[in-house]
Amino acid sequence: MGDVFTPLDLMIFFAALIGAMVVGLIAGREENTSEDYFLAGRGLPWWGVAGSIFGSNVSANHMVGMMGIGFSIGFAQAHFELGAIAGLMVLCYGFLPVYRKLNLYTLSEYLGRRYDDRSRVAYAIIMVIIMAFVQMVPGLYIGSRTICVLLGGDALVEVAEEVEVVAEDGETAQGVTRTKLDVDFTYYALFVIALAVVSASYTIFGGLKAVVWTDVIQSCLLLAAGLVVAFITFQRIGGWGAMMAIDEGAGGADKMSLYLPMDHPDLPWTGAFTGLMAMHFFYWGTNQFIVQRALGARSDSEGRIGIVAAGFLKLLIPFFAIGAGIAAFYLFQKEMPDRAVDPDAAFSELVKLVIPVGYGIIGIIAAGLIGAILSSIDSMMNSAATILTMDLYKPYVNPNATDKELIRFGRLSIVALVVMAALMAIFILDPNSEANFFLQLVDYQNYLSPGVLVTFILGMFWRRATATGSIVTILSGVFFSWLVEWGYNNFASGYPGIVEAFGPKLAFFHRVVFVLLLCFVIHIIVSLMTLSDSEKSRLVWTDLGGHAPGTLVNSFGMILVSIGVYALLGWVMVSEMLSPTVCGVLGMIWTWLAFSPTVVHHKRQRQENGASPVAALLIEDRFWAAILCSMAVFMLYHYR
Repeated sequence: MGDVFTPLDLMIFFAALIGAMVVGLIAGREENTSEDYFLAGRGLPWWGVAGSIFGSNVSANHMVGMMGIGFSIGFAQAHFELGAIAGLMVLCYGFLPVYRKLNLYTLSEYLGRRYDDRSRVAYAIIMVIIMAFVQMVPGLYIGSRTICVLLGGDALVEVAEEVEVVAEDGETAQGVTRTKLDVDFTYYALFVIALAVVSASYTIFGGLKAVVWTDVIQSCLLLAAGLVVAFITFQRIGGWGAMMAIDEGAGGADKMSLYLPMDHPDLPWTGAFTGLMAMHFFYWGTNQFIVQRALGARSDSEGRIGIVAAGFLKLLIPFFAIGAGIAAFYLFQKEMPDRAVDPDAAFSELVKLVIPVGYGIIGIIAAGLIGAILSSIDSMMNSAATILTMDLYKPYVNPNATDKELIRFGRLSIVALVVMAALMAIFILDPNSEANFFLQLVDYQNYLSPGVLVTFILGMFWRRATATGSIVTILSGVFFSWLVEWGYNNFASGYPGIVEAFGPKLAFFHRVVFVLLLCFVIHIIVSLMTLSDSEKSRLVWTDLGGHAPGTLVNSFGMILVSIGVYALLGWVMVSEMLSPTVCGVLGMIWTWLAFSPTVVHHKRQRQENGASPVAALLIEDRFWAAILCSMAVFMLYHYR
């Protein structure tokens, strides 16, 4: 069956996926209340939270897309993983205490309580669009495309195309004809339908608990698949050190630099620390299908530990996905010089090139990849259905709905969403696109998210924020996203200095920064011009989190000082006064110092409650958060 699958591979593949589905259906077989169905009865352990957050985030879009960008652009893509640690910390210690204190089903509920129903409905609509169409549709697309490439045979059609090849001097280029394998549309459509049906089956009947347990299993499969592919790939090229040596000899065409020029069209270093960081705050802190897992945790502590544990898993991705993509680029040049490979097909082609056939390894890899697809699609189905049910159906259609009616509507919502997503994946997306689909996905999402992020931040940390300011900001964010891009692309050419700094076309990370600033200004001005509600103004971080106002001031002060320290170390590194590794170590030390007061304080509290000094430290989530952040900071300097 195809080019690489053997009967053993197929047996392992189907056994793994069917096993995960059965576990999910068994886990969710007794979901009798809406809380059971949508929040797993608020009984998830920390490892369930961690596995589900990781599995929901790291879909095939991530696995295949990250490797594709590593293949085509380079290690700068690691900013998506390293910056995610900051986003997870904002969720863990900023937003989550407020969400859990209010016993929310959805984040829309927070906006409804803090502002009014206008903001609640606007957020609900935006998030359903993001989850169902910006996230779920691409998941079906990339999953089906990858299956077709791995399957081979009639699922692929060979075509010839002329491409430019960069010579060894890194400057000149020549046109050559290479063969390329395109995906057959019929097979592509069939696999889109198959993925949609499989993922919907256990999600519809099992609810969040089924989603979480299958996510945990599928996360393990994904990690196993990614690590196996990376290990064999690096072994084939001579190891990580050999790849670094090849990259150093590539001159201006090197791919291991973490920082690309400010005018880079996709991943400028300035955008990585501004617009991308803001995107992380939105994705991890205000995104229903991520936060819902932490809302289902059995306690605040288990929710925080699960979030931190998911962060450690995220730090593996730069090596087994992005780094392996870079290794694939050099390996293909050496072993397949006449084959043109699209970025989104790099993973599948790499598997076919380096993985030995007949040992079941490809079956494990395929199960991990498809499991990653299913774990993200099922999460988005469940979260979108939760929003439609709790924020639209119950308040406006059937206020007196019973739990059974809510669950039934949630299930019908999943059916409708998956049908629409499958049709869009089949008839709108091109299964043979040559673009970096992961970056396109992020770009689309960032047209909708800036206003939402500003509304959450000001609502949670500024008492004076008003309902009118919120809805105006959410709607303005979408308009400003279009306006800023249109204005720059049409008028910036008249200002050479600006074009030299930001490039002829505005990178979407830079666009996000300008839009965010405009949204902050709009929200503040409108709020100051309108009356605030004294009761709603109490739904902020200091009151709901049990913190004194001085704690917030001190926290922001430490963040600003830390940014200054990290910037100073960056300047020292760029000036070559100290090596990147030394700067990374100093950054780690500062991170530890920044975390130490709160770690010591909470450790003492645990000791007062009877824990031994060692146990109090090991079960303290802030201790592990300090280690996680220190590792991320070190990588930001070491891989300059």
